[in-house]
Amino acid sequence: MKKIGFLSFGHWSDERAAATRSAQDTLVQSIDLAIAAEELGADGAYFRVHHFARQLASPFPLLAAVGARTSTIEIGTAVIDMRYENPFYMAEDAGSADLISRGRLQLGISRGSPEQVIDGWRHFGYRPAEDESDADMARRHAEVFLQLLEGKGFAKPNPRPMFPNPPGLLRLEPHSPGLIDRIWWGAASNATAQWAARLGMNLQSSTLKDDENGKPFHVQQAEQIRAYRAAWAESGHARTPRVSVSRSIFALTDDRDRMYFGRGGKESDQIGFIEETRSVFGRGYTGEPDRLVEELRRDEGIAEADTLLLTVPNTLGVDYNVHVIENILKHVAPALGWR
Repeated sequence: MKKIGFLSFGHWSDERAAATRSAQDTLVQSIDLAIAAEELGADGAYFRVHHFARQLASPFPLLAAVGARTSTIEIGTAVIDMRYENPFYMAEDAGSADLISRGRLQLGISRGSPEQVIDGWRHFGYRPAEDESDADMARRHAEVFLQLLEGKGFAKPNPRPMFPNPPGLLRLEPHSPGLIDRIWWGAASNATAQWAARLGMNLQSSTLKDDENGKPFHVQQAEQIRAYRAAWAESGHARTPRVSVSRSIFALTDDRDRMYFGRGGKESDQIGFIEETRSVFGRGYTGEPDRLVEELRRDEGIAEADTLLLTVPNTLGVDYNVHVIENILKHVAPALGWR
C-alpha cells in the first residue's frame, strides 16, 4: 500500500494552448485540482515553490485555501527553498495553514535548486555567514525552523504588554502541535538524507540526485532511502518516518493521452551537472497500463518509498489532470498492490 498524491509545479504561460494563462489561473486551478483529487481518493496535493518564475511561489496562502476547501487530502510542498525563508515568519504561516487544514500539512523543505536569477535569496535580504555556503544557510534556516515548531518559549515578555501574557517565556503563535512531525527534507545526496534523519525530518527524494556511484537512478535512490532509514534508526526517534519519491507516469488510455504523450519522452536516465555536481535525472514512464505495471515493478526507488508523488502537467487544465491521476489510481495502482 502506498499513499499517492500529485505534485504540481504550477506553471503558467502566454501560449495559446495553455489552460493556465496567468498566475490567477494557476492558483485557482490548483485549488480545484486538489478538491477533485480528494474526490478521486488521492492522498495528497503537493506544490513546488520557485521564485522569480512564472510558477507557484509564496505557498502558504495556497495551502490554507486548499485546506479550507478540502477535508481529508494531505496538503504539502515539494519543496520550499529555505535559502529564501525567514524561519520565524515561516513558523507562524505554517502554524496557521496547518490549523486551518486541521493538521493535514506536509511541508517539504530543502536547500533548493538553481533559480531564475543569480543568488536570488540576496534580494530577499539573506546572506550566508562568513565561511558558510548558501546550502549551509538553507540548512541553518531549517534547523531554526524545526526548533520553533517545537513550541517552546524563548522570548522574554514585555513587563507592560498590550495584552495579558501566559507565564514564562513566549513562543510564536499560532502553534500547531504535531506539525514538527510532518516536515520533510528534499535530499539530493545520501549525506543530506542522513542529516535529515538525524534531525527527525521525513524524506522527499525527487527525480534527480547526486550521481554518487554511476548506478541507475532508481537504484541509487533506493540506496539513499535505505541509508536514511538506517540513520533514523541509529538516532533513536520514536516514530516511523515517511519517505516519498516523485515520478512522471502517464498511462495511455484514450486519444488525448496518445496525443500528448504517445510519442514517449525521457524513458531513460539522463546525466547533467547542477552547480558543478554530476547529477542523475530519473526516467519518466509512459505507456499502456499493462506495460506501465511491468516497468514500475522494477523501480527500486518506488518500492522503498511509502508515498508516491505524480508530477502533473498543470498547464493542460484541471479536467485533463484529473484524468491523469485517475488513470494511475484506477488502472495502475491496484495491479501493483498500491491500492
